[in-house]
Amino acid sequence: MSIDLRTKYLGMELKNPLVVSACPLTQKVDSLRRLEQAGAAAAVLPSLFEEQIEHEEVSMSDVQDFGTESFAESLTYFPEPGDYRTGPQAYLESIAAAKRAVSIPVIASLNGSSTGGWLRYATMMQDAGADALELNVYFVAADLELTSRDVESRYLDLVMAVKESVSIPLAVKVGPYFSSMGNMARRLADAGADGLVLFNRFIQPDIDLEDLETSSKLVLSSPYELLVPLRWIAILHNRVSASLACTSGIHDASGMLKALLVGADVGMVASVLYKKGIEQVKAILDGVTEWMEEKEYQSVEQLRGSMSRENCPDPAAFQRGNYMKALTSFTGKAI
Repeated sequence: MSIDLRTKYLGMELKNPLVVSACPLTQKVDSLRRLEQAGAAAAVLPSLFEEQIEHEEVSMSDVQDFGTESFAESLTYFPEPGDYRTGPQAYLESIAAAKRAVSIPVIASLNGSSTGGWLRYATMMQDAGADALELNVYFVAADLELTSRDVESRYLDLVMAVKESVSIPLAVKVGPYFSSMGNMARRLADAGADGLVLFNRFIQPDIDLEDLETSSKLVLSSPYELLVPLRWIAILHNRVSASLACTSGIHDASGMLKALLVGADVGMVASVLYKKGIEQVKAILDGVTEWMEEKEYQSVEQLRGSMSRENCPDPAAFQRGNYMKALTSFTGKAI
């Protein structure tokens, strides 16, 4: 029996559900080619950051303004900051290079939290050849005057602003920290998100006890982190008008299968590629195929969502019903 691994994500038909999430591996043409050869169906490029764009434009503006208080005519020596392609130009060139190197869809990534002038880069990414855009919203509500409504409005305004600037599909990558994640997911879709990437892994600051400084360290994901996106994808499947991508915690075929069973259109991987190598892409896909053959599934379409909240024999497992059962059944002994 031939297994059909094809799936659709953001309106794009993919040869299988494995997408490489934003990481340095997708930035280099040689590793991008290796990922495609291993079987990856699409790749998300590393993010272009709002701060990166603003820093470059401020720096260029400072150069233009230097000495102009004495020689006003020097203002005409440089183009306007908004027309001058500074540092981020390299990112746009990397999109074009990726499109030349591989045949799989290339998804650009824009990381920001405001609706500033940097949003025009979304259009530039589209013009550079990106097949879709992933908006990576990284915003910590540290201002104690901000209400939950303020925070939600900020997300929604940002999504609407980006969506208005592009015609390619837009995926939105967010964290789970909303008081009503389900309602927020629906509103993000209504605001224009063609897909939701669940969930963002925020880098948390640590304390260096020796130097008494804050430090940030990127920690690779673990399979345990898959549980949160599994729950919410199961709840959201067929209840929001957006594609669902599962990210954080997929390290093997079992993780990919679980994501598909609860309703994900694709599963995204990155950390496992650093732990086990790019060849893990093929290992995951082979494992998915073998399991589907064993269970007599013919396609990903048939498999997807069969364990979502609406189809699960025990839908309460995705809400509160099994909370007490899990706690009372624990038999571990203290050491």
